[in-house]
Amino acid sequence: MRKFLFFLVSVCFLQIANAQSARVLVDKIAGILGDKIVLKSDLTNYIEDIERRGGEIPQNAECVLLERMLMDKALVLQAEKDSLPVSEDDINAELDQRIRYFIMEFGGKEAVEQVAGRTIFQMKEDFRQSVKERRLADAMRAQIVESIKITPQEVKEYYDKIPKDSLRFYETELTVGQIILFPKAGRDLEKFAIDELNDYKKQIESGKSFENYARLYSEDPGSKQNGGRYEINKNEKQWDPDFKNAAFRLKEGQVSPVIKSKFGYHIIQMVSRNGDDAVIRHILRIPEVTQTEIDMSLSKMDSIRSKLIAGSLTFGEAVDKYSEDEGSKFTAGLISGASGTNVTIDELDKDLVKDLSKLKVGEFSPPLPYTDPSGKKGVRLVVVQNKTEPHRENLKDDYNKVAQRAIEEKRNLAVDKWFKSKLPTYYVMVDPEYATCDAIKNTFPNSAVPKTAGQ
Repeated sequence: MRKFLFFLVSVCFLQIANAQSARVLVDKIAGILGDKIVLKSDLTNYIEDIERRGGEIPQNAECVLLERMLMDKALVLQAEKDSLPVSEDDINAELDQRIRYFIMEFGGKEAVEQVAGRTIFQMKEDFRQSVKERRLADAMRAQIVESIKITPQEVKEYYDKIPKDSLRFYETELTVGQIILFPKAGRDLEKFAIDELNDYKKQIESGKSFENYARLYSEDPGSKQNGGRYEINKNEKQWDPDFKNAAFRLKEGQVSPVIKSKFGYHIIQMVSRNGDDAVIRHILRIPEVTQTEIDMSLSKMDSIRSKLIAGSLTFGEAVDKYSEDEGSKFTAGLISGASGTNVTIDELDKDLVKDLSKLKVGEFSPPLPYTDPSGKKGVRLVVVQNKTEPHRENLKDDYNKVAQRAIEEKRNLAVDKWFKSKLPTYYVMVDPEYATCDAIKNTFPNSAVPKTAGQ
């Protein structure tokens, strides 16, 4: 689904860019379902998008894609008939997200408008219908499968059908919990960082380059190399609220006073602003944490560990009460990987792997020095809550994984059944170029084919 969303964004942008080309492209209707149209340019742009991303072009790509797009049109028509709700707020939020993606890719609002030959407002309107239709199709799919459940017996039947030599092989997986404390820098070192930033601000306001100062002195690894530059939106929740609010109080070109966020201390410059979207630069200084502060956190963590071992405090309670890791709020202190909270060794940092090798399941580690991905120093305590050995898939250890695949198969069958009952009720026309495609003939055997000139 994520790949398909990326494709939709790319195709929409290509349609706009191609429309501005001096070379006039002759388009035509590739297919119609009901009153919904698929253009040949939609298919062509999809192929170009795959090539641009280095993907493998499937055989009969246009045929396969036309089949998929016409089937999606059926979902849209049924969703409209059933009056399934699609939030305008959600549509607008996705449109804003797409525009921000383009702005980041092309280096600014003006660059996007120049390449597209259209204003940001016009681009949003160009995208609006395709976004709405995709959301309607998703809503219809969700309605088709919403009542699909699966029983343990069905899971077993699904598993028993898998050839034994085709069962998946799993490496060691761990469920690892952690509590993290971040020592606070002393007042003297906090003041030193603030004084540094005030000096940078003074130099920048006297004519020095904010961008150069950010490259030289910022401690934000995510923006240091591009001069502290970020694209931000007022409604995005991932930004520290104090940082975001300070940024949007600025006028273009203005540099903020020193502000504090959960990451450290900053000065911010507003580069440009367009409504709720802005381009900013910032310089981050993180007050140095000395061994004295680290020792204090080690002592506090040791006290927490004693309570955990004694049973006077549960791990969940300790996470809620003490952990200063933002991610803990959403995972109950568990480390997440590609498959959720069951992680493989290669998804963990090397220092943690070394520490975990000394622990038994259920055993709490001693307090351990820790540095987060941004370079922030901390102390953590970890526990291995569960561990599986390398093994071939079985229902005892992997029931949830098998059940997830089983219910997905059942849902897909329900959607296929829906298509088989609904597609014959719609008028379908395909261009003669695609009428002999196996995918089209199999899915739309009764589709109309217009005569070409000379027939």
